[in-house]
Amino acid sequence: MLDPRSLYSLEGTPPVLVEPHLVVALSGFIDAGAAVRLAVEHLREVCTSEVVAVFDVDQLHDYRARRPTMTFAGDHWADYAAPVLQLEVLRDAEGSALLLLSGPEPDVQWERFTRAAWLLADDLGVGRTIVLTAAPTAVPHTRPSGVTASASRPELLEGYRTWDVEAQVPGNAAALLHLRGAQAGHDVLSVLAHVPHYLAGNDYPDAAAVLVRTLAGETGLQLPVEPLLEAASATRVEVDAQVADSPEAAAVVHALEEQYDAQGEEGSGTGAASAFLPTAEELGAEFERFLAGREQEPGED
Repeated sequence: MLDPRSLYSLEGTPPVLVEPHLVVALSGFIDAGAAVRLAVEHLREVCTSEVVAVFDVDQLHDYRARRPTMTFAGDHWADYAAPVLQLEVLRDAEGSALLLLSGPEPDVQWERFTRAAWLLADDLGVGRTIVLTAAPTAVPHTRPSGVTASASRPELLEGYRTWDVEAQVPGNAAALLHLRGAQAGHDVLSVLAHVPHYLAGNDYPDAAAVLVRTLAGETGLQLPVEPLLEAASATRVEVDAQVADSPEAAAVVHALEEQYDAQGEEGSGTGAASAFLPTAEELGAEFERFLAGREQEPGED
């Protein structure tokens, strides 16, 4: 393996922190409802930010698979939205800090990237690492979002529900980082937010709010979520209006509500966990077609 440390460069002198939490929020694999992206944007809004290290994206990114956007202004190229993969320190209003590793998931060199991330974490004295993800699940938008967790030690899962299933799934860099960290003895907690499967392609701030609330509980930082809750309320009003226009969609939502209430979002065990696996295609197919095929009315946003 090539030297992992040559994958990143430090921005000035690294901050001196006491067992900070490391939050991993990579884009490019699965981010239903853009919950992770919304959570990261919100964290940067409510905290001050300072870049600690920047990864060499040219070594990690497949530009032809995920093409960055460029701005053409009439007669010239005006801007380029270069992908950025970086580690930064965020501080809340009281000065308490956490580390945030965010940006596009590497397309290549996963093992080297993972090793580099853990070397950085060790250098900065990271205590616990929290990986953020969000997935489409069989839950209705009329109920609060919840989370499912996995961890390197059972003790880290106290208070969380788990999937209680065994399955082979497509790999991703964040999951590999979790696995390698666990194998090396690090404390790693992965938190997956539940997003209604029929809204997975839309921004879903309710799921972002539950991710930020989870971080606040784990880290002790002051991370207000009022703006996300306001956005979530507006989203629900909009979806409710769409549902009201379709008896078929209303029937789907009602069925999901009954399932949710019967098994309990805060419940545990195999039966409850299975309710949130994305296996409700038959139940949600008509609602998905309804939302995907709904034509935008004149003057609508």
